[in-house]
Amino acid sequence: MARYNNIVELESDLSGAGLRIGIVMSRFNIDVSEGLLGGCAAELEKNGVQAANILLATVPGALEIPLALQKMALTDQFDALVALGAVIRGDTFHFEMVSKESIGGVTAVQLDTGIPIANGILTTDTDDQALARMSQKGAETARAAIEMVNLLRKLDEVVQ
Repeated sequence: MARYNNIVELESDLSGAGLRIGIVMSRFNIDVSEGLLGGCAAELEKNGVQAANILLATVPGALEIPLALQKMALTDQFDALVALGAVIRGDTFHFEMVSKESIGGVTAVQLDTGIPIANGILTTDTDDQALARMSQKGAETARAAIEMVNLLRKLDEVVQ
C-alpha cells in the first residue's frame, strides 16, 4: 500500500523462502546469546527460512564477531548474516571499547561486502536488561535480515 501519492515505494517483504542465512554468535554471556539465537531462529523459520539453510558459527566474544562475519560474507554462500551477542557493562572502560569496536566492525563488514547484516549485539547496563530484551531482539534481527535481502533485490530491479 503506497502511503505517498506519486512516489514509488518499495514495501517491506518478510518472505524468507529460499534464503540462506549465516549467524555468528558470541559465547561470552552465553545465556543471553542463546536467548537471542532462540528468538532469531524461531523468527527465521516462521518467515519461511528452512533450518537447513541456516548456518551457526560461534566465537569467543563480541570482538571476534566481525571477522567471522567477514569470512562468511566473502564466501558468497549467504543472502544475509546475523550478529548475536551481549556486551554487559562492568566496572571498567572495557564495556565502551568492546561495544564500539564490535558494532563498528559489523557495520564495516556490511558496507565493505554488500551483504546485509542484522546487528543483534545487545549493549546493556545489567544482566537483567539483556535477559529482558534477548528474545525480542533475536526476532527483530531475523526480520531485519530477511527484509534487507528482499529490499536489496528490489533495488537491483528498480535502480539500474
